[in-house]
Amino acid sequence: MTGWRGMTFSLYGKLAKTNWIAMKRLRATPFALLLAAAFIHPAHADYDAGVAAYQTGDYAAALEEWRAPAEAGEAAAQLAVGSLYIHGEGVAQDFAEAVKWWRKAAAQEHAGAQYQLGLAHEHGWGVAADMAAAIDWYSRAAGLGHASAQYTLGLIHAKGRGVEPDAAKAVAWYRQAADQGFAEAEYNLGVLYFKGEGVESDYTEAARLYQSAADKGSIDAQNNLAGMYAFGLGLEQDFVLAYMWSTLALAEDAENAADNRARIAQRMSPDQIAEAERLAADWRPAE
Repeated sequence: MTGWRGMTFSLYGKLAKTNWIAMKRLRATPFALLLAAAFIHPAHADYDAGVAAYQTGDYAAALEEWRAPAEAGEAAAQLAVGSLYIHGEGVAQDFAEAVKWWRKAAAQEHAGAQYQLGLAHEHGWGVAADMAAAIDWYSRAAGLGHASAQYTLGLIHAKGRGVEPDAAKAVAWYRQAADQGFAEAEYNLGVLYFKGEGVESDYTEAARLYQSAADKGSIDAQNNLAGMYAFGLGLEQDFVLAYMWSTLALAEDAENAADNRARIAQRMSPDQIAEAERLAADWRPAE
């Protein structure tokens, strides 16, 4: 976006990375997913002991603790065992074995396992790659309120992965995940509000969504929020906050953040820059 004394912010129209690279996506899932499973489905002491072992890096002990409840039908433990097999943690990596355990949990309407089966079918982990089947599993998980599945369906419809691109459907799925505080969904929904794709353009709503995602640590949202403050789009123009958010984005190597911050600094006094840097140093992500 240009037009303010040469200032350019190039990320406004860019959705968060779809992260379709299978192994990168794979490495992102294990422990947070396992902990979430324990809260979705009541777990027994063996499951908790497995979590404790996993936290210390003793994956073999975690497998030993989880296997018995998994074989007894505990969905959270089945999901956990499958995750160990998919990562090769405490056991030889075996995608097919992971899928077997996830299917057992998914049959009990475990949303996390259904989401994992979506990933498996999308990327061909232990099954033939099948985008239609992936979408079906993602949809089942999303219907049970799984935010990552809802976000993924938003990406699928935004990018046209196995379906015709449909911005309105992307908006609907992103909104469900955003309503649960899912930062990537908030950011992507903000982009669509900014661009007016699938929804009427609304800079105020875009800024609100960027703010919420930025507060949670979304780098792209921080970068875009800086631009919103710099241009006064959807909120009051504020160069101090623009510089602060650019500084946070720059610390994480956000695209164009260095150039953006330099342009903002041209409109600021040394005292304002010092205040912005203090705010950036004191900032902490929202819990």
